[in-house]
Amino acid sequence: MATREFAQSKDGLKLRYEIRGTGSPVAMIMGFSGSGRAWSERFLSLLDGRFQLIVIDNRGTGESDKPDVAWTLRDMADDIAAVLDHAKLPKTHVFGISMGGMIAQEYALAYPGRVDRLILGCTNCGMSHSIPGKPEDLAKLMPQPGMSPAEAAKLAFSAACGKAFIASAAGQKFIDNQLAEMAKYPITPQHTFARQFGAISGFDSYARLGEIKAPTLIIHGDDDAIVPVQNADVLSQGIAGSRKHILKGIGHMFFWEAPDEAARAASDFLAAK
Repeated sequence: MATREFAQSKDGLKLRYEIRGTGSPVAMIMGFSGSGRAWSERFLSLLDGRFQLIVIDNRGTGESDKPDVAWTLRDMADDIAAVLDHAKLPKTHVFGISMGGMIAQEYALAYPGRVDRLILGCTNCGMSHSIPGKPEDLAKLMPQPGMSPAEAAKLAFSAACGKAFIASAAGQKFIDNQLAEMAKYPITPQHTFARQFGAISGFDSYARLGEIKAPTLIIHGDDDAIVPVQNADVLSQGIAGSRKHILKGIGHMFFWEAPDEAARAASDFLAAK
C-alpha cells in the first residue's frame, strides 16, 4: 500500500512523493520529463518486497509544482533532500536513472553522509566528458509543436527503448500500457522539457567523481541510443570501487525492457553488507 505525501522545496515548491514497500529505504529518482510513474508498476513491484521505496515526482512533473523558471540539477538534488527530510529519512540508498542519475550524483556529492548505497542507471557525468547519443535520437525526446502528449511520448520511446524491445509485440504492448497509465496522471508541460534540459546542460560532475565515496553500482544497457553504454565506463573509472552491470541488447529504458534482471542486480547490490 502506497502512502502519498507532499514535501516543500527550499524555494517553496510542492514536491509529491509516495512511500511503498518495507525494508531499507531507497530514494527513486526518475529521468528527463518523467514523473515517478515512469518507473512502471512492474519494476517497482519487483523492488518493494525487499525495500521501502520513496518514489518522487521531480519538480516540473506529476503532482509536483511545475514552475516556468530556470533551475539546476543541484536544485533538484536539494529537492530530494527536502523530500527525505519530510519523510524523516536521514540516510537512504539512492537509485537514479538518466537525468535522475545526474541528480543522484549531485545529491551524493552535496549530502555524502545521507547516502548508503548509490545506483546510477543509464546516465553520464555531463556533456563535456560524455559520449553523446546521435542528435536525431536526442531530438525525439523533445515534443514537437502540434503533437499530442501521447504522440510525443511514443516518439521519445522510439529512441529511448532498445531495438529488440521496440520490434517485439510484448514491447509494443508494454509501451501502449504505459501510455494509458500516463494519461491518468498530470501531463508534463512543454516548459518543463526546456527547464530540465537547461539544468542538464549546466551539469558536469566529471572532475568531482572521485569525491563520491558511497558504494556505487552502474547499470546500463548496451543498446542505449540516448546515453551510449561507453558512459558507464567513464563513470566507473571516475568512481573508485564502483561496479558495472551491463544489460545485453537493452536500451535506455532498461527498467522496462529487462525489469527482472535489473531489479535483481539492484536488489543484490543494495542488500549486500
